[in-house]
Amino acid sequence: MKATIVIPNINGKGWLKDSIESVYAQTEQDFELIIVDNGSTDESLEQARSYCGRPNFTLIENGTNTGFSHAVNQGIARAKGEYVVMFNNDAFAEPDWLAELIRTAETDPKIFAVQSLMLRHFERELADDAGDYVTWMGFACKTGDGRRASRYTKQKRIFSACGGAALYRKSILEEIGTFDENFFAYFEDVDLSWRANNAGYKCVLCPTAKCYHICGASTGAVKYNAFKSQQSGRNSILLPLKNEPLLMLILNFLPLALGYLLKCYKFHKQGFGEAWDKGMHEAFALLKEGRLGKRPFRLKDLPNYILMELWMIWNMVPYLWYRLVVVRFDLK
Repeated sequence: MKATIVIPNINGKGWLKDSIESVYAQTEQDFELIIVDNGSTDESLEQARSYCGRPNFTLIENGTNTGFSHAVNQGIARAKGEYVVMFNNDAFAEPDWLAELIRTAETDPKIFAVQSLMLRHFERELADDAGDYVTWMGFACKTGDGRRASRYTKQKRIFSACGGAALYRKSILEEIGTFDENFFAYFEDVDLSWRANNAGYKCVLCPTAKCYHICGASTGAVKYNAFKSQQSGRNSILLPLKNEPLLMLILNFLPLALGYLLKCYKFHKQGFGEAWDKGMHEAFALLKEGRLGKRPFRLKDLPNYILMELWMIWNMVPYLWYRLVVVRFDLK
């Protein structure tokens, strides 16, 4: 089987059915679909159950919210496909979406992840996510959020694929590990892609694999709420601690410290300081308990670490341009 598509769901009654139907309308039909329900209390669970008679369809019912990472890992564990494709329950694919993802992956065996061009569902001329990146200050950011989709027409290497609509090569997942369940939700996809980069693999954007996304539909966090703030407080600290070797952490101590001070100030100013602080304490508790799950340093990966360091320094340029120019002057 060519691909396994995994859709995690929680209370997605307004969009899950349309998401599933967009998957079944693909021109590439060599796939299985796995829905992982995380304790839905609305009609979306019944919507998912209505597909149980279809070939190559699996429904996993967890009963409670086990988090994004755990849910998709359940799907990956059951996957029969050569590729595993993550797809949000509030995303809707164009008919050639899957075929384009697979076509791109098959151009190079070193490609680990292929990022869809995610467009805003209600403003389809605007991008939602064209790949994620990490800055020298430890900020994990979206590329293209709110900018004209016409800017993203060429395939290119990216730092990280967004797990809301991305293909992953299963053989590499088996080598580097799946989504870190300590992250629960948010930044777990960046952590996974960063691990792949450190091991010498690549993530790429496929602009012809298009889907439309209702950002934050399941969590209610288009920007930030207490839940997302807690996740950010924990996971933004876990990201560099997990993926930067000790010398790299020492070299980056000052920009990382500045970044965390700015984030702390921002969340406290917006009224989410308590949630942020709780997440931060959770991160350090994991570190103290030895549950960080850091991959051992390998000398042969040194060129990859150097590339990541230079890339994160360079990523300060698009980050500052977006924050100081694009957002400030509302340029598309």
